[in-house]
Amino acid sequence: MSAALAIVMVFVGCCSNVVFLELLVKIDPGSGNLITFLQFLFIALEGFINTSKCGTVKPRIGLRDYTILVAMFFVASVCNNYAFDFNIPMPLHMIFRAGSLIANMIMGIVILHKRYAFSKYLSVGMISAGIVICTIISGKEVKSTQTIAAVEEEDPMTTLFWWALGIALLTLALFVSARMGIYQEVLYKRYGKHPKEALFYTHLLPLPFFLLLTTNIWDHIKIANASELYELPIVSIGVPIMWIYLLGNVLTQYLCISSVYVLTTECTSLTVTLVVTLRKFVSLLFSIVYFSNPFTIYHWIGTILVFTGTIIFTEVVDKVRQALAPSKQATAVGDKKAN
Repeated sequence: MSAALAIVMVFVGCCSNVVFLELLVKIDPGSGNLITFLQFLFIALEGFINTSKCGTVKPRIGLRDYTILVAMFFVASVCNNYAFDFNIPMPLHMIFRAGSLIANMIMGIVILHKRYAFSKYLSVGMISAGIVICTIISGKEVKSTQTIAAVEEEDPMTTLFWWALGIALLTLALFVSARMGIYQEVLYKRYGKHPKEALFYTHLLPLPFFLLLTTNIWDHIKIANASELYELPIVSIGVPIMWIYLLGNVLTQYLCISSVYVLTTECTSLTVTLVVTLRKFVSLLFSIVYFSNPFTIYHWIGTILVFTGTIIFTEVVDKVRQALAPSKQATAVGDKKAN
């Protein structure tokens, strides 16, 4: 039941979070660092009160191990959110991150020296092809997302350069996240499963790193303060709309990531990757429909390749057949007894 509830909460929390994220990005594409900082701060404060009991409960996993995990988590989070400031549209962002299975497989081969069946390599090839198609098609119509400074129209080559840098950031985040997943699995085997503690320390320890981003964060706080006012019902107080979106983003991110951490203790890393990937697919469809994002036939081909490859990789069809096989055998035994 805990695994089923965690899966439901992953879909509810993460899909809602994408909605608030896109609303924020449409107003201020460069607000990634501010969003990440507020997410980390909220989850760290909640964990300090409820998990560490204001510092009175000692961690069960070593701080040195947490520091390594935190460094990878911080890099992946900042790269993913910063990519929006480099001309990366939301649909491409979500499709590209769906390549986590590829990164996990490569890391498994390189670090754990694993070998896979042909179907695994086929599925990875399909996923890679899907991401490449979507990346190339999105790259043909790259538009600048810079809205902070009132500058002249940007040169197409300059825009393309920043887009390529955004792709590089997403690629880095993809492989860092995969390495983090393997390291997290090792820690759970060594120390036991402590999802709430891991959630708390992976958000508390990176907070000093944000001092390096103080100027950027402050600039986007000013942009948030200057956004359109929204009058709160009942109290009739005007609040900048970006702060309402930021609050919604932070709360849904907490629900999303806490559910993912619980899921990592209840299921294998492969199952977790499948759930997260399917969640991204639902978020992608919602983003296209609700926000009217451009999505061509080539995007659909790429998306179908990505998620068909995911289904093949995780062997969902075979698992369903295995689950149904015992019931068929039981029916056959029942029929023999009746005869």
